[in-house]
Amino acid sequence: MPTTSHHGTADEQALQQTVRERTRHLLTAAESWLRVAIPEPQILFDLRGRAAGQARLAPRGPCIIRFNPVLLRANRASFLADTVPHEVAHLAAFARHGLRIRPHGPEWQAIMRYFGVKPERCHRYDLSATSGRTLREFDYHCDCREHRLSSIRHNRALAGGIYICRHCATPLRPGPRPDRADAR
Repeated sequence: MPTTSHHGTADEQALQQTVRERTRHLLTAAESWLRVAIPEPQILFDLRGRAAGQARLAPRGPCIIRFNPVLLRANRASFLADTVPHEVAHLAAFARHGLRIRPHGPEWQAIMRYFGVKPERCHRYDLSATSGRTLREFDYHCDCREHRLSSIRHNRALAGGIYICRHCATPLRPGPRPDRADAR
């Protein structure tokens, strides 16, 4: 494969250009439909790990869409069909409805449907192509069940972050439930 500088192969650069063009097309369609100006985002291909994309919005300053280049290369068609609209829909929803809406709430879902994409929160890509690093998980519990938190969330909890069970609305506590017969 011919290479073109340290930014990747010509094929990779062409694929990234296709993502940029798809992003612009979706932004234009959303602006027209929602009758709102959506700031032109900076598009980066530097996301790592399990996430396929990330939309970062700021009331002041540039909006950024980050894409995972490993997952893009491994899932070209579905990435263009699903992940790019997913991230653009975040920008459009926040531009139209403000930053206080839920990220995957009804406003975002309506824009995804307008784009002709099923509004799914998470991708289903094979992650074996991503870094060999896997996150460790930790046991937590609430009043009704046990939970597994990633090392990232575990470290946030150690730093004072609080996670709440969606079912019983009580804070998660470290370790297995004390009432379990096989508690360690």
